[in-house]
Amino acid sequence: MLNKHITLKHLFIEEKQCIGMQFNSDKVIQALIRELPNPKWSKSFNMVYIANNESNLNLIFDKFKGVAWVNCNYFFQDRKLNNNNGIIDFDWFRKRSKKQDFRTCPEEFLQKLELKKYSNSTVKNYVHSFENFINYYKDKELFSVNENDIRLYLQKLIKEGKSNSYINMAINAIKFYYEIVLGMPNRFYSVERPRKESKLPKVLSKEEIISIIEHTNNIKHKCIVSLLYSSGLRRNELLQLKLIDIDSKRMVIRVEQSKGNKDRYTVLNKSVLDNLRKYFKIYKPKTYLFENPISDNKYSSSSVLKIVVKSAENAGIKERVTPHMLRHSFATHLLESGTDIRYIQLLLGHNSTKTTEIYTHVATNSFKEIKDLLS
Repeated sequence: MLNKHITLKHLFIEEKQCIGMQFNSDKVIQALIRELPNPKWSKSFNMVYIANNESNLNLIFDKFKGVAWVNCNYFFQDRKLNNNNGIIDFDWFRKRSKKQDFRTCPEEFLQKLELKKYSNSTVKNYVHSFENFINYYKDKELFSVNENDIRLYLQKLIKEGKSNSYINMAINAIKFYYEIVLGMPNRFYSVERPRKESKLPKVLSKEEIISIIEHTNNIKHKCIVSLLYSSGLRRNELLQLKLIDIDSKRMVIRVEQSKGNKDRYTVLNKSVLDNLRKYFKIYKPKTYLFENPISDNKYSSSSVLKIVVKSAENAGIKERVTPHMLRHSFATHLLESGTDIRYIQLLLGHNSTKTTEIYTHVATNSFKEIKDLLS
């Protein structure tokens, strides 16, 4: 096994693509690098670099063969395709009204999103974020944008009070164009991301959940809200449910290709099943459990949000309630009732219990054991 190693990075210096080379101080590697064509030192990137072309890349592999391991993880990037995100719809992009002199997303950006099979929601977020960025630098050639330009743009977003998730989305969209579309993985690897926020999930009481369900407008809305809570579903998972996913014999719901392209089963509540049967007789869905009554397509995400928000308002809950709060409440209430956290992890579709452990911070059963200091 080779003890020496050298890591290749994509650099963009003086508007030219370069191959950066990172390595620990080693006389053998340094001597071999001096034999490469016109090696230079970059103070800003703190590494040696040469021109990026096929000849130089092949020369690096030949020069270090048997001497050092050449790490290309940051240089060649092959993202796994998402094969289950459905058909990507770009009609919204073509038909939307655009302001005069508005700089639109490059066609190759859209093509790569389509080839990579990103979900429609991710496509819209990436397009929106990247167009905001390129219109900030409307008079600048995209190829000449550097790391300092990106930092200045991110500082602008921070001053505007944008959330960390909004800023991270902007970084993802920008990096997608330069690293995936233009084929320069890790081009902006030194651009700092905001620290991940540690926020506790917002949870409703069981009484509030029941009140929300009772204040829905009809049986369809009641089934939607009940399923979000009693099965711990994400909004998109609910919309993807098909009639065949409801297993009334085993009292489970099959959730196919959810976040992370994973399948799982979650629980089906008996009272919810009874309501689903009433709903089915009235609405007669054909393929998806909840369908648009006009087109027979899936019910829209915005409609589900409106149902939850309106039902909560009708129930007299002052805080704005979202579908994901129902999922948070599902997990927290199970934990408070003594359900094993590993079982809750499986029901939620989390990769590990570390993600699920966030609910231990909002569950009240541990607080109840604390002695009342004023009694």
